[in-house]
Amino acid sequence: MKHLVLCAALATAASPALADSYVPIKDQATFLSLVNGKELRNRLYGVRVSVFDNGAIQGAALGWGITGSWSWQDGYFCREMNWGGDPIPYNCQLVEARGDQQVRFTVDRGNGQSASFRIQ
Repeated sequence: MKHLVLCAALATAASPALADSYVPIKDQATFLSLVNGKELRNRLYGVRVSVFDNGAIQGAALGWGITGSWSWQDGYFCREMNWGGDPIPYNCQLVEARGDQQVRFTVDRGNGQSASFRIQ
């Protein structure tokens, strides 16, 4: 059950990313300049996560810790994580930004569900 809640939290929209005020991020340097060491928050689901330039992911959701690792591959953020002991499988995601205040991740290289986060 816990895994299903996090999946919902990390995929807040049930449709592929739409063309709106979000702009795709295609390179690792731009991605890191936006999020490195900052906290990404989705208040609706209580998700707080940070992505670091050393390839680490750390945070929490609904009281359980999140850890993981990531790399940048062919223009996509590829990660695997663990949430409170439950693995979250490897997936490469399209990353888009709305200015320097919001970032959106869309699973399956932009073909799946999306989750938006406020950058703190």
